[in-house]
Amino acid sequence: MYIGTQGVPHDDDSLKVLSQLGVNNIAQSPSEPWSEWSTDLLVSMREKCDSYGIRMEMMHLPLSGRVAIPGNLDNPQNENEAGAIFLGASDERERAIDRVCETIRMAGEAGLRGLMYNITILGHMRTESTKGRGGSELSTFVFDELDQSKGEFEQGAADTDTMFERIDYWLQKVIPVAEEYKVQMGCHPSDPGIGMNNTYRGVARPLGMPDGFKKFIELYDSPYNGLNFCQGCMSEALENPGEEIFDVIRYFGERKKIFNVHFRNIKGGLNNFSEVFPDEGDIDMLKALQVYKDVGYEYMIMPDHVPRMSGPAAREVGFAYSYGYIHAAMQVVESS
Repeated sequence: MYIGTQGVPHDDDSLKVLSQLGVNNIAQSPSEPWSEWSTDLLVSMREKCDSYGIRMEMMHLPLSGRVAIPGNLDNPQNENEAGAIFLGASDERERAIDRVCETIRMAGEAGLRGLMYNITILGHMRTESTKGRGGSELSTFVFDELDQSKGEFEQGAADTDTMFERIDYWLQKVIPVAEEYKVQMGCHPSDPGIGMNNTYRGVARPLGMPDGFKKFIELYDSPYNGLNFCQGCMSEALENPGEEIFDVIRYFGERKKIFNVHFRNIKGGLNNFSEVFPDEGDIDMLKALQVYKDVGYEYMIMPDHVPRMSGPAAREVGFAYSYGYIHAAMQVVESS
């Protein structure tokens, strides 16, 4: 395993800084609209990263943690262009899945290891932020504080069975193509999970929960169907994450279903948590890293969702802090 990152601008200075910080592996996505992606574009991006000693090994599909609405596919300004795939049967779903299959082909031809994506139709959910260390702003979720006046989701309710029907349809369509082009498909958890069979606005979020992902990997058993394993999201889904997260890592790691790791910490647990700096949460991060090593995990460990800090370049400073933390943690674990 090794340090990696995502979401870094494509400019030369940003890539140079990454190289200087010893972050030599990256998940990078085109800034162009999805309809303009091509094998040549991905190759040019990979070669630019190569020139700084950085391996571009994965990228994100435009299936993000945003609310899914019809018409995304025809709106190139929407970063969740493929979001309607999980709204149910439609012409737009079929066109988007066809484009995903073409993107898988492009990724394979460009020499990328994998693609990352989200399965969610309500998007990334949070309540009012809270204050953390030194006045930093913490992304926070308290289920009981969600606005219950909104009623059923505008695009229709979807219980657990309905969501798994849509998920299974997706897997049967895309994983055979991933197998053909040897591209790993890493699914990120719905952030946050709210419990198996629980709903908000009539919508279930089974892929926010470890048990949901156990079913997910059974729906299509393939070495190319796995997880963009967000340790933070998986921790948010547990009653006692400080004790339970290690077994979750072992379950998916021993089955070789972890294709990438978002290495972040939280305080709290299911339906009541805040995201914090890696050194101050409820998870023993060194122990977690040791478990990844024990199960033979061999890919990127990357920071994610750093608390909002003060001053200029706040995100860059927060991520630089996290890179240093991961470097040091890896040295400890690798020497043990």
